[in-house]
Amino acid sequence: MPGSFLRSMLTHSNSVVGDWKTNSSSSTSNMSSVSQGNDKSLMSELLNSMGKIGLSSISNVTHCEAEAPPLPPSLPPPPPVSGGGSDGGGSVEVDDIERAAKEASKIECPGPYESALGEAKRLVTLDTTDGARFDISKQLSPHMLVQHSFWLGTTMLPEGKNTNYTFVTQVVSEDGKVLVARFDPEKRSLDGRIMGGPLGSRLQVSVSPEGSNDQLMAEVDLGSDLTTWVANFKYGSMGGEKMFGANYYQAITSRLAVGGEGMYLAANKALMSNYAARYHVSPHDATTKDASSTVAGQWNPSQQMLVLNYKRNITPKRVNVAAELQCNPLSPDQSTVAVGAEFNLTRSKVNLCVGGDGRIQTVVETKLGMAQGSPTLSFSANIHHATSDMKFGYGLNIGG
Repeated sequence: MPGSFLRSMLTHSNSVVGDWKTNSSSSTSNMSSVSQGNDKSLMSELLNSMGKIGLSSISNVTHCEAEAPPLPPSLPPPPPVSGGGSDGGGSVEVDDIERAAKEASKIECPGPYESALGEAKRLVTLDTTDGARFDISKQLSPHMLVQHSFWLGTTMLPEGKNTNYTFVTQVVSEDGKVLVARFDPEKRSLDGRIMGGPLGSRLQVSVSPEGSNDQLMAEVDLGSDLTTWVANFKYGSMGGEKMFGANYYQAITSRLAVGGEGMYLAANKALMSNYAARYHVSPHDATTKDASSTVAGQWNPSQQMLVLNYKRNITPKRVNVAAELQCNPLSPDQSTVAVGAEFNLTRSKVNLCVGGDGRIQTVVETKLGMAQGSPTLSFSANIHHATSDMKFGYGLNIGG
């Protein structure tokens, strides 16, 4: 059946083509109309023949000239996320939790309590000496260091002595423990310290032939770089009697830290305490981890003494300035003030301090080489023109 149908279709097509050729011999003006009529007739007959055998239907034919169907409408944008939990119905949103976690992660360990005033104290209290001072260090092994210290021609020693010699040795074990011993042959006194025990514990011992100044003190540090607080506990004997002490230092925010310290001496039944606070006026520098401006204060109730200091980094690790005020609110005439500055150069450092009473202190240190461990030469001066008190000294540190 399909074969006979195809043969009939071919025969019919040939007859149609023949008729078209015969009609094409007519005039040129009627050619286009006859051709269009034959094309439409041929197309309709082909479609009718295909419809009879079920191959196609006119409804299934897609014309290329037809317009494409319209695209589906785009989805509307998602609604904006609501802000704080208090404005959004009382529930805490994820953004609020993340924001609180970021703020909390900025709070770092404030460091030991002794460092609350140490940043500015170092610039207004210089270590000036007179005479000649020499410190010679020698590394005997990767774990052991010895040091010889000489102090000659000084007037700062007790009992009118003008010379002093001490021998210091330091040993570091493989597990991180540090043992330091200091021996004074003239006084026949021995000071020893053991650091790096459990919980950051330290043990300090001082013995002498007289026994009146013997001291034994054990310390335990709590807290670490991962906490926002540090604490220290002391127990020992001083002056032949027991001694207790403790301090606590807490970082409230990334800028503010507060703390306090207390100590009891059974020898004179004295209870001493002081309280301190430190505030970073400007945030920490991301590179140096130092605050460009810091204000700190300490109150000592037993002495009725208030200490306020201010430190500013003019140029990080280059130029620092500080000022300190010590006063008794009940006796303003006992107030003292000091201003200090530090200049760090490539191989030298200059410290200058001027007190409110006219005292001028200066320390100049310089490295005598570029290699690590090069000797350090220092010069110091302490001049008070009002009392004609003048002290000059120099020192040399080799191997330190």
